[in-house]
Amino acid sequence: MSSIVIPAHNEERTLGRLLDRLLDGAGEREFDILVVANGCTDGTAAVAAARGPGVRVVETPVPSKHEALRLGDRHARGFPRMYVDADVELGAADVRALAAALSGPGAPLAAAPERELPMTGCSWRVRAYYRVWQRLPAVREGLFGRGVIAMTGEGHARIAALPPLMADDLAASLAFAPAERAVVPAARVVVRPPRTWPDLIRRRIRAATSTAQLEERRRKSAESPTPAVTPAPPPPTARTGLGDLRALLRADPTLLPAMLVFLSAALTARRGARKAIRARDFDTWLRDESSRQD
Repeated sequence: MSSIVIPAHNEERTLGRLLDRLLDGAGEREFDILVVANGCTDGTAAVAAARGPGVRVVETPVPSKHEALRLGDRHARGFPRMYVDADVELGAADVRALAAALSGPGAPLAAAPERELPMTGCSWRVRAYYRVWQRLPAVREGLFGRGVIAMTGEGHARIAALPPLMADDLAASLAFAPAERAVVPAARVVVRPPRTWPDLIRRRIRAATSTAQLEERRRKSAESPTPAVTPAPPPPTARTGLGDLRALLRADPTLLPAMLVFLSAALTARRGARKAIRARDFDTWLRDESSRQD
């Protein structure tokens, strides 16, 4: 039985569409779906409970995704285990495809679905940004930015040893060498992008801040004489380099206007992240509300 852990903080507007897709076409007791409502002040738990016995609900007053994931682990029943953000859309067939990719000899330890980014309602600058972002090698090949990560028992043991980090999906992706992870074309997830430029910048500031925290933790771990965790050798970073951007432009010169928008967003986010990094503020979650609109 595949376990699906869904941490949800004030997601009453989005959680229902995810659960309905997971349950549609799923066999009885095929999946162990667990919603961890953490620090909610809305009807998130009620939305989950209304889906009936196919969805279990665990509540905690602590508004923390990391703690919600750990609490979900304590209640989850099986493997492969999938961690799914409450604001994405994933179907039963996609769960089966991910589970199949993690089974059998030579299977990877972790997997994620291909992403779909519906751009309807997004501003032109948001569309331009994602035109570049989706083509970046690290974005195409990494497991982050998809809202779904599935893993085997062995893969889970590696992730469970990671410290609390804002960039939990990026940390999980980098914990596996390329040969140990896979993006599964037969599985697809809908990830709704921000619709407005300010909401995009909020997301990018959060990403820049959390990436800085992750890189600092990894640097300290590498310098430690007796590190607590010995992960598989990951790429040194998932940051985008100028070489990556030049390669995209050589392949498609029409990307130049979108590239300028992308660079503007990156520079603005980097400036916005400096204050949080200096203050060691890795807890403030800059949430994008526009992608949660109907």
